[in-house]
Amino acid sequence: MIEAKGQARGQVTGRALLFDIDGTLANTDPLHLKAFNQVLGPRGHVFDHARFSKELQGFANASIGERFLPDETVERRAVILGEKEVVFRTLVAGQIEPLPGLMALLDRADAAGIPMVAVTNAPRLNAELLLSGLGITHRFRALVIGDELAHGKPHSLPYQEGLRFVGGSATASIAFEDSRSGVQSATAAGIPTIGIRTSLSHADLVGAGAVASASAFDDPELLARLAAAMAW
Repeated sequence: MIEAKGQARGQVTGRALLFDIDGTLANTDPLHLKAFNQVLGPRGHVFDHARFSKELQGFANASIGERFLPDETVERRAVILGEKEVVFRTLVAGQIEPLPGLMALLDRADAAGIPMVAVTNAPRLNAELLLSGLGITHRFRALVIGDELAHGKPHSLPYQEGLRFVGGSATASIAFEDSRSGVQSATAAGIPTIGIRTSLSHADLVGAGAVASASAFDDPELLARLAAAMAW
């Protein structure tokens, strides 16, 4: 369900940073869009960026299958959307680049003893591929997979579980998300959330509940907010 590691020496109790993966750590959304169109296009569903961001981005495959493949059995939906994930993993291989400023932020959090958690609705294979491709698997104290819980995003449970595994306080922590469902999940867990504008606008992200937004992790206002919140 959840993969977690032991508490790091020097870990600061209460504070934590929680990150979505797709579209937050790296801008993978264009590749997801291409993969969805390749698999769902022949079945009558073609997506542009705007439709993708409203109807697919951040949602678990189970809910996507229920909405767009209503005439298929649950088992068949899983097979079809599994094909989409195979296409995505093929497209993403060797093409993963971190958002600007991400590595420096992870370094700063490690130095300050702030635990980090990855929280995603993506299948485990995708999540592990992206984290390993970026070379940052070891940075995260836990990896929370929404599909492996009773509820995925936009429910609060994935972020609640992430906090639980590192002993984090919601109000003392910060989450980073790029989708409406992700922002809703983190804010429902009581975590101040910063929207990452890889796909959605500032207005979209704040409208979903984000307290602020940034285009990447090197944004000066973002860094100032983090320095104050994490006391580093």
